[in-house]
Amino acid sequence: MYILIAILAFGVLIAIHEFGHFIVAKACHVKVNEYSIGMGPALLKKQGEETLYSLRLLPIGGYCAMEGEDEDTGDERAFSRQSAWKKILILVAGAGMNFLLGFLIVAFLYSNASGFVTNQVVELADGFQYAENGIQAGDRIYSIDGHRVFYSSDFSTYMQRAGDTVDMVVIRDGEKVTLRDYGLKPAKYDDGYRYGLSFGTVKADFGQRLKYTCYTSWNFVRMVWMGLSDLVTGAVGLREMSGVVGIVGAINEVGQQTQAQTQSVWAALQEIFYLVAFIAVNLAVMNLLPIPALDGGRIFFLLITLVAEKIFRKKLDPKYEGYVHAAGMVVLLGLMAVIMVSDIIKIIR
Repeated sequence: MYILIAILAFGVLIAIHEFGHFIVAKACHVKVNEYSIGMGPALLKKQGEETLYSLRLLPIGGYCAMEGEDEDTGDERAFSRQSAWKKILILVAGAGMNFLLGFLIVAFLYSNASGFVTNQVVELADGFQYAENGIQAGDRIYSIDGHRVFYSSDFSTYMQRAGDTVDMVVIRDGEKVTLRDYGLKPAKYDDGYRYGLSFGTVKADFGQRLKYTCYTSWNFVRMVWMGLSDLVTGAVGLREMSGVVGIVGAINEVGQQTQAQTQSVWAALQEIFYLVAFIAVNLAVMNLLPIPALDGGRIFFLLITLVAEKIFRKKLDPKYEGYVHAAGMVVLLGLMAVIMVSDIIKIIR
């Protein structure tokens, strides 16, 4: 059941992304030739006034095919003939819809929350070793090595990624206090292996639910950037990356484990929805990277083209950009294939 839910979730994420392009393109009076949910052979088709709407066999993608995306077709409503601001709006809209979907899922999950754990330290464990010139009860953790701390899990995340010492900023009596080269480390306390800090809670009213929804959505973005940073620095390799197969497997595993632990399908679905929200934000961020074939790459080339046309006072043929994006798509598909094979090997093993 959870595998089916994961596959459907991917279909929804792609459909929402392409719907973002579609709705903004329509609002900007750009001609859309086809809006498709899914890939491969068409199961259902309906011809609108100018747009073909289709549902296709494979729920692993979709597309919004606009007139003149990669070349000038002569149509005044072609994408290639639109002003720069319209093109950017259309290109950003897909990622914007993915982020909005992730935000709304988190808001839904938090709608029944009774309270949230804050970033305020309310108690230090017996035997806490780092109180002298350090954290005190009542401090609110503001940042760790420049990274904002919104709630207690942020504290754990950035402490685990830190070196031997950190530069920590706390709010104490309304003032920011900087603890430079602070050597706080996990230690064995009576209640287990932790940092010896107990964080407070706040009652979940509408304002707090909205605030923590914003915090969580922004943390999703930061988690994606941390993952990219680890990939670039070599902290993680391609073996640790997952594609569609790996993510579907992860969603299925989360659902099964949560249901086994809680004996509740609803609890399992909540965990899955949380993971889907993260994936939605992940797609939004990744799609805006300046990589050929991605929306971010198209925006990047659009800006480069604007500068080049200002300098050389000559309009560039969009077909050359199309060649670059086509090559980028081949590379991306190849990378996806390698990751998919890696995912399958992990499952077999």
